[in-house]
Amino acid sequence: MAAAVNSATAPLCRGLSSSSSSSGGARTRRATVRCGAGDARVEGLRRREALLSVLLSTTAASAPALAPAAAAAATAELQEGFRTYEDEANKYSIAIPQDWLVGAGDVSGFKSVTAFYPDQVAESNVSVAITGIGPDFTSLKSFGDVDAFAESLVNGLDRSWKRPPGVAAKLIDSRASNGLYYIEYTLQNPGERRRHIVSAIGMAFNGWYNRLYTVTGQYIDDAADVDKFRAQIEKSVKSFRFT
Repeated sequence: MAAAVNSATAPLCRGLSSSSSSSGGARTRRATVRCGAGDARVEGLRRREALLSVLLSTTAASAPALAPAAAAAATAELQEGFRTYEDEANKYSIAIPQDWLVGAGDVSGFKSVTAFYPDQVAESNVSVAITGIGPDFTSLKSFGDVDAFAESLVNGLDRSWKRPPGVAAKLIDSRASNGLYYIEYTLQNPGERRRHIVSAIGMAFNGWYNRLYTVTGQYIDDAADVDKFRAQIEKSVKSFRFT
């Protein structure tokens, strides 16, 4: 699965490098997204800007080339073609389509990144990124309410007002439920197809420090199989739970 980091939608990241290796006839791929040292820092930023920084980095780093994760991490099958992926180390579970692949990547500034994606369809995927944050960030409300945050996120991504125009970002919905922020928006680079983004953001304490979990699902709005992937990705993102 290939990935591209576009500067119009990835102001925090400078580039992507990948490497491959083989063992026992099986090839694995890993990707590293390198971001500016100051971009990933929470210290010195306002509360909302700190969370925006993490989300922007996650959007920029979506769909990297990934190495297959341990099959044992994927557990019991669900009805309607879904199964539950449980991460015991990071204490979360998420439902993913039965035939999707699972991978782990290296992204600068994150403690953990895991992606779920259909074979041969890189544009549609779901990822879970986890990063540590400062002790003064005690809950999502530390970053402000969900509506104000969502508007700040989308406005920070939108470059359609520039000349020549850059990426166009449009907020569709934002809400808070079950201790999570849910945000839905679209991104479209000039001359490219529009990407639809659905995300869930939550916080948890692992006994040493607070951690931010960003679940990001994306699909192409005008793809021939958009209905299929929309339903799968929305269900997957909404299924995210802390364990």
